[in-house]
Amino acid sequence: MSSEKVSFTQMKDGTKDEYLLLQKLEKPYLSLTADRILDELRRQGAVSLEGYQINRLQHGLQSATRAERDGADIDWIVGALLHDIGDGLAPQNHDRFSAEVIRPFVRWDVAWVVEHHGIFQMIYYAHHYGWDENARDEFKDHPCFNSCAEFCERWDQSSFDPDYDMAPLEHFEPMLREVFARKAYDPDVMREGFVSPLSR
Repeated sequence: MSSEKVSFTQMKDGTKDEYLLLQKLEKPYLSLTADRILDELRRQGAVSLEGYQINRLQHGLQSATRAERDGADIDWIVGALLHDIGDGLAPQNHDRFSAEVIRPFVRWDVAWVVEHHGIFQMIYYAHHYGWDENARDEFKDHPCFNSCAEFCERWDQSSFDPDYDMAPLEHFEPMLREVFARKAYDPDVMREGFVSPLSR
């Protein structure tokens, strides 16, 4: 913990030097983003996915394992691993929360799919509640529509199996660290407008 502190009590009173100090002091915190995400995943392993046969961590591990075994690249694998990372703090909009966690570090189409997977998943269960199972059709003209439908079908909705041979978190840790070590919002990473295949 640094002993250096700014003098202002209102942001509008801060000087350039003070904001440069804050920027410098924030760098070590930003570099630990992957560690905080790994901590959250481990916490999800200790919290039940109420009513399901597996916990939240296992669901992410199964999704990521399926993605990797399908030949997906690192962005899709990490996206699959973290697509429900927002469940703990934002259960009502976990898809959007999860997308914001990964958005600075992955291709735009991966972030879009994670952001919208919740409404796409409704095709499997919404009719049981009297909801619109085809709500995802509002995005039918979006270039990532098929990617999201495929993501849900192949990796998300199928990953609640207690007998599935999933890889452990340690297997995915190097990939996660590689992705979160990238420069945030790098246009060469985000590749806005490019829709990538889910598997090679």
